[in-house]
Amino acid sequence: MNLAIQQPLLVLRDKLLDLHKAVIDFERERYEAAVGPIQSPYHFLQLVTRDPWFAWLHPLSQLIVSIDEAVEEKEPLTETIADALRTQTRSLLVAAENASGFSGHYFVALQQEPNVVMLHAAVIQLIGRQKESESFGSEKGR
Repeated sequence: MNLAIQQPLLVLRDKLLDLHKAVIDFERERYEAAVGPIQSPYHFLQLVTRDPWFAWLHPLSQLIVSIDEAVEEKEPLTETIADALRTQTRSLLVAAENASGFSGHYFVALQQEPNVVMLHAAVIQLIGRQKESESFGSEKGR
């Protein structure tokens, strides 16, 4: 197990989990305002996993699962895999006004929920810091 590759990915995963929770909480409030109270934790789980209202969150959930799977694989985690997951994160966390799917809903969350903005910034800062440290490491060998 290569901790130098695994540890930054686990930190990214934790920050994505925090962001995921904030976005789910935001979307729950919107759902309850539009549809009515959610009756129980089980009902909420069913909504998050099956209701079209929450379907836009699935790519973020899947990204977190992909990181978990990469870290727990029997095959060694490589820098190529870690880079691909960071690239996937950068590509996913792009908000676009009037877009469909994740980008459009994410735009609304970023516009309306300060906690989502703060946690988004933490993820982007981490990915940027990881990218910079990789660049510095490659410059030392020159």
